[in-house]
Amino acid sequence: MSRIGKNPIEIPSGVEVSVGASEIQIKGPKGNLNTPVHPTVEYKIEEGKVYVTRIDDTREARGQHGLRRTLLANCVEGVTKGYEKVLEVIGVGYKVSVQGKKVVLTVGYSHPVEFDLPAAVEAKAEGNKLTLGSIDKQLVGEVAAQIRRVRPPEPYKGKGIKYIDEFIRRKAGKSGAK
Repeated sequence: MSRIGKNPIEIPSGVEVSVGASEIQIKGPKGNLNTPVHPTVEYKIEEGKVYVTRIDDTREARGQHGLRRTLLANCVEGVTKGYEKVLEVIGVGYKVSVQGKKVVLTVGYSHPVEFDLPAAVEAKAEGNKLTLGSIDKQLVGEVAAQIRRVRPPEPYKGKGIKYIDEFIRRKAGKSGAK
């Protein structure tokens, strides 16, 4: 039995979960999300909790059990609290700003790099920190990864765009002249 899959998902007050034939719809105070269902997994809503069980004990069903439970739990948490990723821009002259639905990065190229945000993602810049927020965990992570790819941190001086909790392993570099 999947250790993650057997745990029930608490449905907070103000959140509605409805199971359909092809997807589960979650409505909450911050918005609406959908997650697909899998034919080897069953969903039961009882007493304010969602129970995820698998139909049989095949390899595919065992693999989907914990995954589908986690995807549903992420949706429930997203419509109640939301998700946030914080990126930090490090380097002399490096800066970040938000102009409407665009993130403008000045990170050592000959021109500023403009990154268009999806409609569901909000951004705010404070100094050298960029905070991305949304109800969709996967979307926030993907957008943060795409922004980080513009100028990933380098190991010698540590310049670049990094996650706030990321640790950059530094290298010593060349030794000086004797």
